[in-house]
Amino acid sequence: MFGGGFDSILEEYYPNFAEAALKRGYSVLTYEGPGQGEALRKHGLTYTPEWEKPVKAVLDEFLHTHAEPSKIVIIGMSMGGYFAPRAAAFEERINGVVAYDTCYDFGEVAGRVIAAAKNPEALKNIGVSWAYDNARWTMGTKNIDDTLKECAAYTLSAVADRICQDVLMLAGTDDHFIPFHQTADFKKALVNARSVTTRIFDGPSGGAGHCQPGALTLYHAAVFDWLLDKFPASPTG
Repeated sequence: MFGGGFDSILEEYYPNFAEAALKRGYSVLTYEGPGQGEALRKHGLTYTPEWEKPVKAVLDEFLHTHAEPSKIVIIGMSMGGYFAPRAAAFEERINGVVAYDTCYDFGEVAGRVIAAAKNPEALKNIGVSWAYDNARWTMGTKNIDDTLKECAAYTLSAVADRICQDVLMLAGTDDHFIPFHQTADFKKALVNARSVTTRIFDGPSGGAGHCQPGALTLYHAAVFDWLLDKFPASPTG
């Protein structure tokens, strides 16, 4: 089960992961939640920190017409590194979770970038202005203070101890979006996880950036090796 993050649309999931998974014999369910794709653009649904609710709705609908898989692994891309673990903390049907990459505390991310929008000069920076405008749109907020307050709710600190599945965390050493220390923070908080695996990508590997844009094959290898190790019977053929 694969979902995205802060600015995701469904169409990007196939080349990023689904194609590679299908070629290896996995069944893949991709979805958009509130704040993403058509859910936002056609139906006006904005983000919710309680991501277990859209995931439950997607799983309920899927299982209404399909047989339940032997194992269900949820993968969250970018801000999905918050969404997927948050869903796993409440959804017992999920057997494993991949944070691609770590997003333990989105409020910290917003605090570093969106707070800069209080400075009119900073808004001339396209990275700052885009982050702020996209946050207001996807969160349904009106101003900087409201946006920062809303973003602060997107932290795993209060629910990480509920996650009891196998967990894989990916991280890039030069991620411009997620502070690198959040991977260690998340790992420390996973006190009840069945297992915790961390894969770090550095500059020479080409995967040091956010969600490994220069090394998708390495990211795929990390995920599929982990899947084979934790869920050897998962491929459906």
